[in-house]
Amino acid sequence: MVTLIVATTSDPASINPATALLAMPGWTAGPILPPDIKSFTNQQTRVIQHDGSIVKEDDLDLRWEEVTGEAVDEVIFLSRHTAASNRPALTVHPIGVLHLKEGESPPHGGRPGWAALVNPRIGPWLRLLKKMAEAHNLVPEFEITLEGTHHGPITSKPTMFLEIGSTEEYWKRQDAAQVMALLMWEGLALGGGEAVGNWNSESGKKKVLLGIGGGHYAPRHMDVVLKDDMWVGHLLSGYSLPMEEPKPGENHIGGTWRQSIKAAFEATKASFPGGEILAHLDQKSFKAWQRKAITEFLAEQNINVGKPNDFT
Repeated sequence: MVTLIVATTSDPASINPATALLAMPGWTAGPILPPDIKSFTNQQTRVIQHDGSIVKEDDLDLRWEEVTGEAVDEVIFLSRHTAASNRPALTVHPIGVLHLKEGESPPHGGRPGWAALVNPRIGPWLRLLKKMAEAHNLVPEFEITLEGTHHGPITSKPTMFLEIGSTEEYWKRQDAAQVMALLMWEGLALGGGEAVGNWNSESGKKKVLLGIGGGHYAPRHMDVVLKDDMWVGHLLSGYSLPMEEPKPGENHIGGTWRQSIKAAFEATKASFPGGEILAHLDQKSFKAWQRKAITEFLAEQNINVGKPNDFT
């Protein structure tokens, strides 16, 4: 089983961390993935570099398996992050476009209604990234944060994005690229020791947060995830939960919010076999009618809502 790290030469926030990682010991050239995607090999890790859009180059995990015969265990994408605030940030997140209807065209890759399997490393790596960024004096200049589930590309294996944001000046920052490279080096135990964030339902730490509601940077969910024994599933920001307020005298709440929750739960459950999936609601981000509808739907679907002491 191998880990596939994907970078694109068209993005400095993607290729610079990959280049910094490849400068570390032990790498050799690997096979070419058609048409002309280069690869590099180190123990059970493979780095591949293409020159297209990081969110639109689909099925790289399956294409790698087909060409090499190696089973892919997980995929890690390196990318730039953009934000209206232009705030410097290092981010980690799962992917999917769960709220789009069939036939709609996802603007940034993926497939309508689809949620990728979640890479279990997201929570443990976020905590490790925070420590590393602090040790390399990137904090407080850079914010270390989760993001809500969004965008493509399509994958079949557990997936995560590592991003540097939020403007060209920061995408090119070598110190940020170096920290991302060290995160992968240490997180995958390429320098020896034990990898960080391997899921094991026998370990006793089984609680997996399924984030529902709140802004794109999931501040309420972040508070919980920074605690040591919490795993991270899909994170549904408010925009991934479109809800149409019912007209007076009607009960039905339109929108694709149910589809979103279901897809997020199913993908999270499949990503953490034997895990205890707990919905964590950002209560203040919902109006009363929304909160009531979501809580009732979660009960119908047998999705447990975590109580505050479940997350302490």
